[in-house]
Amino acid sequence: MHLSSSCCFLLPILALLSISASTAQYVQEDGLVDPLTYLENPSLKEMFSGLSYSYYHHTCSDLEAIINRKVKEWIDKDYTLAASLIRLHFHDFAVRGCDASILLDYPGSERRADASKTLKGFQVIDDIKAEVERKCPKTVSCADILTAAARDATILSTAPGDGTGLDLARVPFWMVPYGRKDGRVSIDKETQTVPMGRENVTSLLEFFQSKGLNVLDLVVLSGAHTIGMTTCSAIQHRLYDFHGTGKPDPSISPKYLNFLRRKCRWASEYVDLDATTPRTFDAVYYKNLQHNMGLLATDQMLVSDSRTSDLVATLASNPSIFYTQFALSMEKLGNTQVLTGEDGEIRVNCNFVNP
Repeated sequence: MHLSSSCCFLLPILALLSISASTAQYVQEDGLVDPLTYLENPSLKEMFSGLSYSYYHHTCSDLEAIINRKVKEWIDKDYTLAASLIRLHFHDFAVRGCDASILLDYPGSERRADASKTLKGFQVIDDIKAEVERKCPKTVSCADILTAAARDATILSTAPGDGTGLDLARVPFWMVPYGRKDGRVSIDKETQTVPMGRENVTSLLEFFQSKGLNVLDLVVLSGAHTIGMTTCSAIQHRLYDFHGTGKPDPSISPKYLNFLRRKCRWASEYVDLDATTPRTFDAVYYKNLQHNMGLLATDQMLVSDSRTSDLVATLASNPSIFYTQFALSMEKLGNTQVLTGEDGEIRVNCNFVNP
């Protein structure tokens, strides 16, 4: 089913109207607040500073069709690339904002850092960029391509509808405003601040707040772990020697622990982040946390920390809230610390700054 611009605006409105005032309360430092006041849409000033939905309407009108077609082609060949593109977008956002600095490929760049070793999806962006350059040379930034590709990867991973198209109630769709410019700087040491799955909730909150995001964005965007995989090396400390105790992490379900020990005999093996519906972008991730089946320690902590536990419970019991707020939080993320105007450039090749 084609998602028209009117659908884009109706989705968050309809979902918000469906939220009951009896929904579980959220915790803030100053007390309890109703969830209706906690769900939020960034201000227009914050969202549209230097960006526009019509930015390429006259200069590259087929841009979104090209991106969508290419992303679909790659995901059809390798479904794991959907999560990879979302993660690549997050790593770009995490260092210097959404300026495509993660794509620059030279010694000492973010892409060459240890924190980036397991990143994938670069070839998808290169493929899209090559097609866009053929149709609209020197017009579209790599930062805009990566942001839109992450959106389309999300949509293409949602559950199918009734046979006639996508189930619009389960599609975290958001419109992408364009006009980002590409950065000219990428430094490997700056990736040391990127969350890697061993932080505590306080550290994660501090990181998100430093980027203009909040606790709701943290819990909702963590839901991206409903798809994707990680190496067993990232979790083996939880399975055998948690915090030097010589014992497994007690927050892991015994049944899930047995499964993970069988699955992760080798550190180089891969394991699904969502053990229940690993190929579908849905809210089952939050139910997994409630059953002590969060793969990463940073995921499982969300259900035990008082600042995030009520949010987890609400998203687990109200998937429509997750889909709506994920779209809003991803739009905020994609508009963070963007370069516009003369502050950056439009790379001809996403891997290198222009000569």
